[in-house]
Amino acid sequence: MKPIAIFRHSPGEGPGYFATFLDHHSLPWTLIRIDDGVAPPSTPDDFSGLCFMGGPMSVNDELPWIPATLALIRSADAKSIPVIGHCLGGQLMAKAFGGTVGRNPVKEIGWGQVEATAAAHSAPEWLGDTRHFDAFHWHGETFTLPPGATRILASAHCANQAFVRGPHLGMQCHVEMTDTMILSWCQQWAAEGVPPSASVQTPEQIQLDVDARIAAMRAVADRLYTRWAAGLKRD
Repeated sequence: MKPIAIFRHSPGEGPGYFATFLDHHSLPWTLIRIDDGVAPPSTPDDFSGLCFMGGPMSVNDELPWIPATLALIRSADAKSIPVIGHCLGGQLMAKAFGGTVGRNPVKEIGWGQVEATAAAHSAPEWLGDTRHFDAFHWHGETFTLPPGATRILASAHCANQAFVRGPHLGMQCHVEMTDTMILSWCQQWAAEGVPPSASVQTPEQIQLDVDARIAAMRAVADRLYTRWAAGLKRD
């Protein structure tokens, strides 16, 4: 089986639990370090799936790797190679498929409940009987739904938390978090420059009962990742 390509855009935003899931299911993967100056491949043909992680940049920034990434996502779609994106990764997918990315009404930082949409209830293969769960958030921008996409998750502070489009899954929220990643991100909290609010938690609030929160989120992540992995190219 060809490996799954995981694209890292920032050293602190690696694959986290997504890699643990792949290892547990003996699914091969390779890390492509965009943050180290590695260019995206020109074709997805060497991979069974593509995964795009988060990052502090905007998909609207004039960075040399963004147009190549958008073209790669569109090529994967044309070849039925599944794509999954976390936060920035979901935004890259939305833009590649014809959506737009812009500022969310508020920043979302920390744990916050996301709700399964009515459309998700009618397509239970992605979320099963999950009606809501606490996801992790760290973003100031968000995407619109691209043509052909179905929204499956929403929150009070961000209407589009996840969409599916054929075999693809684009997420605004972070379900890949580990305790180490959360601790590291909390050290950057002050740099966000926003006070605590209904959508922004303090580091102390974020780390309260963190192990139980991660465990609960991983139950949903397992469901999403399993459904996505079912579409991997296995030839």
